[in-house]
Amino acid sequence: MRVAVMEGVNGRIHSATAQDPEPEGDEIVIRQNLTGICYRDVLTHEGFFPRAKFPLVPGHEVSGTVAKIGPSVRKFKVGDRVASLIYIPCGKCSYCRSGKENLCPNKQTLGETIQGSYAEMVKVPERCVVRVPQAVPEELATISACVTGMVYHALSVTGQLMPGESVLVTGAGGGVGAHAVQIAKALGATVFAYTSSRWKEEKLHQMGVDYVLTSEEFDREIKGLTSGGVDLALDTVGLPTFSRSLRSLKFGGRLVAIGNVQPVPVELPLGLIILKGNRIEGSISSTRSDMKKALELSAKGEIKPVISQKVDLDHVEEAYSMIKEKGNLGRILIKLDS
Repeated sequence: MRVAVMEGVNGRIHSATAQDPEPEGDEIVIRQNLTGICYRDVLTHEGFFPRAKFPLVPGHEVSGTVAKIGPSVRKFKVGDRVASLIYIPCGKCSYCRSGKENLCPNKQTLGETIQGSYAEMVKVPERCVVRVPQAVPEELATISACVTGMVYHALSVTGQLMPGESVLVTGAGGGVGAHAVQIAKALGATVFAYTSSRWKEEKLHQMGVDYVLTSEEFDREIKGLTSGGVDLALDTVGLPTFSRSLRSLKFGGRLVAIGNVQPVPVELPLGLIILKGNRIEGSISSTRSDMKKALELSAKGEIKPVISQKVDLDHVEEAYSMIKEKGNLGRILIKLDS
């Protein structure tokens, strides 16, 4: 099979040939047509994930059809349409047993501690896999764990978003943000979308965004459009937007952080947080339950795929550059079908 290999920190990323995986026990081999490129992959390339083991097949967004199954697999058969978590949970800890497998302290992450998804075939245990409804576009199946499932978890589970509330989404024109605004609308929210790329404004309105913000002082804009601020801020960016996201909150508002494009500390104005009774939480990845909810929304047409382009395995480095330069509207995918 064809794969892409990352040779090391800031090293070359190139296509190569690898042996097809063979399943054992409860393992499933998934044949992919597409996989996604996440900003986390870019940060891995830049050395911000020290657990990464090189040379490495990067990536963690897995979907496709079941090509092979191990002898212990019971719930899936060859030909089934499936998607996988971005990690392999241990399946034994208290988090895994309670359905919070995203918090498993023993999990192995695809494209970091184990070989990843930039490959025509990927092998994962049965406990990682969910079925994909036939009505779901292939592109949305591909990003159902890392993007739509992750956002659903951040908004609905961590953020406790209720219909009628208001939501700010930062980085709204990126691969995560362009789908986050749609999920927030599907959950009944009024959506404020911040993008630093003015050329993305019209497309965001077409996605159903109520207010598109392009000023760096977007918190001031929000205060002028609301009676005190938003109920929930979903920060997909980190340092460049975190402070203003926090200041966009109303009294008792919540901020959920899911992105960190510049892995450096941010300042926390404790007086502001205390006096306004604000809450800040991190939200990591998705569970299988989150993926199923996101796939249901996708099957109903409440989420549409926003894909910037599809590249082949020989053009991954160019895609990374485009993402860093904010040249993409939506997700960039890798074509894996020969």
